[in-house]
Amino acid sequence: MENNSEKQFTFFRFEDLRVYHKALTYTTWVSDTSKLNFDSNSELMKRFNLSAQNIALNIAEGSARNKSQFIYYLKMAKSAVRECLVFTSISLNQGLITETLDTESRNQLMEMTKMIGALISSLQRSVNKEDEVDEYQEKVDANSY
Repeated sequence: MENNSEKQFTFFRFEDLRVYHKALTYTTWVSDTSKLNFDSNSELMKRFNLSAQNIALNIAEGSARNKSQFIYYLKMAKSAVRECLVFTSISLNQGLITETLDTESRNQLMEMTKMIGALISSLQRSVNKEDEVDEYQEKVDANSY
């Protein structure tokens, strides 16, 4: 019998990441906001939605890779965050969203940027420790002969 107090992990690692869920929430926010404020055929709306989706997609894709590759995909997710910031600014400048919505978008994007940055730093520390262990093992192996 399972202990319900233990945290349940999903089969897909990325689903355990808070930043992934923040990215999904932001994707929904962009979709809902664009339906209210953009022409449904707008190229701007399509690209804004795609960039928002790319944040979550890059997190998911990278999580299935090794740590160095995961870092690369997380950096791609940060690029998608910056794209969303540009689309937010364009939308505000064109009067498609209010300053309140601009602030809401920026706050969500800043939070995701910080979370992704922290995850990258954590993975880089982990990769560096593994490299140190590998270097030590190589020295031990070299001295064994």
